[in-house]
Amino acid sequence: MPGVPGGDALSNPRSERVRAVRALAGRSARLRSGTFLAEGPQAVREAVLEAARLRAGGGADAGAALVRCVYATDDGASRHRDVIGAALAAGVPVRRCTEEVLAAMADTLTPQGLLAVCALVSRPLPDALSPAPALVAVLSQVRDPGNAGTVLRAADAAGAGAVVLTRGSVDVHNPKCVRSTAGSLFHLGVVEDADPAAAVAALRAAGLVVLAADGGDPAALDLDDLLDDASAGRGPLAGPAAWVFGNEAHGLAEDERALADAVVRVPLHGRAESLNLATAAAVCLYASARGQRRRGAATAAAAGSSA
Repeated sequence: MPGVPGGDALSNPRSERVRAVRALAGRSARLRSGTFLAEGPQAVREAVLEAARLRAGGGADAGAALVRCVYATDDGASRHRDVIGAALAAGVPVRRCTEEVLAAMADTLTPQGLLAVCALVSRPLPDALSPAPALVAVLSQVRDPGNAGTVLRAADAAGAGAVVLTRGSVDVHNPKCVRSTAGSLFHLGVVEDADPAAAVAALRAAGLVVLAADGGDPAALDLDDLLDDASAGRGPLAGPAAWVFGNEAHGLAEDERALADAVVRVPLHGRAESLNLATAAAVCLYASARGQRRRGAATAAAAGSSA
């Protein structure tokens, strides 16, 4: 295997090691071991790059503390030499394995020659809010792993610093959720099992306005109007914000909406009845990111004109 230290490839798909890795598809095994599976080149790449960043800031063992081991077939290592090189540079062990062994370890039918065993990434809420992020997504009772993973990916793309999942939401280390994040799980401060009221209080204390997204509330503020306000450097989109998104089927409960500083709806200009959770979340998060940039540009322009 190019760039990988020598040694026999793991070849027994029924070995204890293989069974232990495969068991990480289940929540109980993840909690017992404190680890989860990242499958495929994109997820493994982002995991080892984060491991390298941690090693650079925290010493030789910091990278391997996040990524415990990368497993690669000869073909997978050959096609993704950058990933293998990054893993080795971060001090992460890399083990050769046969196609049969990797298939036995993986949750997917096509792991594309690479998977990694990683430490659970969720952290306490105070850690995720220090330093205070400018943008946060809060998922309340969101139970579909694909939806949750897609929102994490959208939050990362919009520049969010953290994602908070309340009690009753999906486990972010669920294999489908991990795949749906496309590696963004390793870029964000992720909090699980949060109490909604405590989370909102912590977000406000960190300087964020709390916005509840609810397309079914006719009294909610219109997102288009808020974007207009942000262009003038005012309103909730012009500053740090935390968006709260509710359950896929039922949305936010009344007590959850009451926790927010404002309830906001995404206007529908066509004939669609509604947006799904992940799409609505992406629209709202990008609206905040755009509003913050506009305020920053306006502030810079004002400073330049007064100089």
